[in-house]
Amino acid sequence: MVGNPNSGKSSLFNAFTGLNQHVGNFPGVTVDKKTGTFSLEDNQQAELIDLPGTYSLYPRRADEWVAYKVLMGADAEIKADLIVLVADASNLKRNLLFCSQIIDLKVPVVMALTMNDLAAKKDIKIDISGLEADLGIPVVAVNPRKNKGLNELKKVISKMQPDASTKLRDFMDTASLAPEAVGKVRKSFPEWSDYACIHQLINHDELLSNSQSHAILNSIVVEYNFNTTKTQAEEIMQRYTRIRQIMQKNVLETGPLEKKLFTEKLDNVLMHKTWGYLILFSVLFLLFQSIFWLATYPMDGIEWGFAALAGWLSTNLPEVWWSNLLINGFVAGLSGILVFVPQIMILFGLITILEDTGYMARISFLSDKLMRKVGLNGKSVMPMISSFACAVPAIMGARNIENKKERLLTILITPLMSCSARLPVYTILIALVIEEKYYLGFLSLQGLVMMALYLLGTIMALLVSYVMKFFINIKEKSFFILELPMYRAPRWKNAGITMIEKARIFVTDAGKVIMVISLLLWFLSSFGPGNKIENTEAKYATLIASNPTAADSLQKQLSTEKLANSYAGLLGKSIEPAITPLGYDWKIGIALITSFAAREVFVGTMATLYSVDEEDDQSLREKLQAATHANGEKVYTLATGLSLMVFYVLAMQCMSTLAVVKRETKSWKWPTVQLIYMTVLAYSMSWLVYTIFS
Repeated sequence: MVGNPNSGKSSLFNAFTGLNQHVGNFPGVTVDKKTGTFSLEDNQQAELIDLPGTYSLYPRRADEWVAYKVLMGADAEIKADLIVLVADASNLKRNLLFCSQIIDLKVPVVMALTMNDLAAKKDIKIDISGLEADLGIPVVAVNPRKNKGLNELKKVISKMQPDASTKLRDFMDTASLAPEAVGKVRKSFPEWSDYACIHQLINHDELLSNSQSHAILNSIVVEYNFNTTKTQAEEIMQRYTRIRQIMQKNVLETGPLEKKLFTEKLDNVLMHKTWGYLILFSVLFLLFQSIFWLATYPMDGIEWGFAALAGWLSTNLPEVWWSNLLINGFVAGLSGILVFVPQIMILFGLITILEDTGYMARISFLSDKLMRKVGLNGKSVMPMISSFACAVPAIMGARNIENKKERLLTILITPLMSCSARLPVYTILIALVIEEKYYLGFLSLQGLVMMALYLLGTIMALLVSYVMKFFINIKEKSFFILELPMYRAPRWKNAGITMIEKARIFVTDAGKVIMVISLLLWFLSSFGPGNKIENTEAKYATLIASNPTAADSLQKQLSTEKLANSYAGLLGKSIEPAITPLGYDWKIGIALITSFAAREVFVGTMATLYSVDEEDDQSLREKLQAATHANGEKVYTLATGLSLMVFYVLAMQCMSTLAVVKRETKSWKWPTVQLIYMTVLAYSMSWLVYTIFS
C-alpha cells in the first residue's frame, strides 16, 4: 500500500487489517514497517504492507528511500504481488504524479480513491470510469471511515493476476528521455521496464548490490553522458502535461472563488500570527494536563493493584530469598513497566486525534521557526511537550520526525524536560529548604521555585540541542515540507488501534530491559559482601525478642542498616567522596543509585533510610530537616536542597528512558552518550549551585 502523506492510507490500512497488524522496523533504519493480514473475497488471506508516505519516486528522506527501494524491487525481503495506490480525490492532480510513475514501473496496481466527501465539498466531480480508461488501471472509490467501497476494492484485488504486468500500458514514453542509454540497459536487464532503467541509471549506487551489474550501469552512464538533473526535469514536465490532459477530461472543478472552505476560514484564526500561538499554547497545555488528569486514575489503580498483590504475597509466602525476589524484584519491576502504559496509551490516543483532525500539522508549522534555530524542526515540539508527562512515550512519539539528525537530537534532549516522576522529588525538597513565603499576597515562593525547575529543564534542552547539532555528524539535509490537510472529525477506531499497538510495543520491547535492571537493583539492594547482612539480622532479632513493644521501630532500623550494608549501600558510600562537593552524604548517594529505577524512588529510599513510613510525608520532612553530618552540620541546607533539585532536573535518573532510547536508536551508543552528557551536566550545574549558595 503506497500513497502521498495525508491521503488516507493509514485509515484504509486500519480498516482492512484491524488489530491483525504488527509494527516492526525495516532492516537498518528506524522506519515503521506496518504489516497486517486481511481476507479477500475468495477467502484467501492477504498480507498487506503499508509503506511510508511519499510524494514521488525521487526520495529525499530515510522513510521515502524505504518505500522507493521496495517499489524498485531492491528490498530482498519484500516482493509484492500487487500495489494498492491510495490517492486523495480532493487533490488528485498532485497524487497522479506518483501514480503515473508507479504505472510506468509496469507492476500490477489498483487505485483506491479516498477523500471523496471532501472532493464533493469542494464541488469536484470525478469521472471514475474515464479515469480508469485513461490510466489503464482499476480505480475504486472508498471511504475507510464509513467502510464504504472496501468490499469492491477486495473484489478488484482478488481479480488482479500476478502476471498483469504484461498487460499494462505506459503512462508516457519514458524511453524517449534517454533512448540510447535506456536501450543499452534493456539489453543487459530485459526484466526492467523502460522507466525502471531510468531510475537504475540515476540511483544504481543505492539500488544495486551486485558489483557486476553496478559496473555495467556505471559504464552506460559514462558512455552516453547521462544527465540526471536534466532527465528528471524533462520527465516531470512531460508527466504534468499528460496529467493536465487527464484532469481536464475527467475532473470537473468549480472556480476557487465560488466557495470558501471551512478549513480556510479556520486557518485564518488558528494560523494567525498572534492568536495562532495563543491557541497553540492552550492546546498543548490541555494536552499536557490531560495526560496527568486522565492517567492518574488508571496509574493509581495499577499501583494499588500491585501494592495489594505485594502485600498478599508478603503475608502468604515464606520469608525466603525467592519470595523477596518475587515481591521486590519481579512484581516491583512489572509494576514499573505497566504503570507507564496508561500515559503511553493516552498520549498516543490524543496525538492520533490531533493528527486526524489536521491540527498536528499546524502545530509543527507554528513551532518550526524556533525549533530550527536550535537544530530541531516543528515536529520536535510534540515529543518535548509530552515529555512533561513522561519521556518514555515522548521518545516513541519522535518517530514522525523524518530527518535523522533532528530526530536523534529530539530523543537526546527530551529527558531534560521535567516529567511527572520528578514531581514528588521536587515537592519534598522544596518543602524542606524553601520557606512558605508569598509576594504580592498570592505569588508563592515555593510555586515560583517549582516553575523555575520546569523552565530550567526546557532552556537546557534547547541549549544542549544547539550545541549538539555541531557534533552529530549526520549529513542528511533537512527539508521541512509540510502539507496542511483539511480539518476532519477524528477516527476513534484509528486512535484505539494506535493506543493498543503502542502499549504493546512498549511492554514487549522496553519492558524486557526495565525488568532486567529492576532485578539487578533488587540484587544490589538485598545482598552484600561477607556476613554483614546476616549479622545485622541476627542483632535485630535479639533486640526485637528482648523488646517486642518496639518491634515496628526496630524493623525500620533493620531495613535501614541492611540497605547500608548491601552492595547498593556500599556503592553509596563509595561514591560519597565524589558527591561531597555537591553537599550530599552517603544516604543521598544510595538514593541516587536506587532512584535510577525511577526518579520518584528517591522519596521511598529516603523514607527507608530514615526509618519513616513512606506515606507520612510530614514525618519524613521532619526527619530530613533534623538530619546532620558527623560534625553536627545540617545535611539539608538551602545549598544542598537546591543542588539536589538541579541534579534531578538534569540527570538521567530513569532506566525506562534509556531502554526506550536503545530501542528507538537500535544501538547502545546513544543511550550511553545520553547518560554521560546528562550526568556531567547535572554534576557541573549542581556543583555550581551548591558553591553559589553555600
